[in-house]
Amino acid sequence: MWICPICSREFTNTNQVHSCRERNLGDFLNGKSAQTVELFDYLVEEFLAMAPIKVYPTKSMIALGLHTNFAYVTQLGKNFIDVVFPFNEIHADNLCFSKIKTVPGTNQHNHYFRMYFKEDINEELRKYILLAIANGR
Repeated sequence: MWICPICSREFTNTNQVHSCRERNLGDFLNGKSAQTVELFDYLVEEFLAMAPIKVYPTKSMIALGLHTNFAYVTQLGKNFIDVVFPFNEIHADNLCFSKIKTVPGTNQHNHYFRMYFKEDINEELRKYILLAIANGR
């Protein structure tokens, strides 16, 4: 475990490339609808019920992680949240991901999930959340 001497963030890799610029979660949530903020809070609660995750606001998204980041909130819409789960294998047999895209030149496959309602986090998605968390350990 490596801790950045500037921002005190923990990383698995020594000298991990990152931005030490302080980001504020409130900056992402400011101006968003009450429904979107409620969805985001519920999403984080669901993850926290499964593992002691950390929320890392970055320049363009919100990362969720343990030792490594395992999911990314990429958009906070008017009435939805977009979340990307990077996996090393394609999980095509599902009803929860709207698309799966392979990152060129890698074995990473981004699985895209759009959340409109709290009920969208169902048992099928929880299975993939647990898998993502395991990858983040």
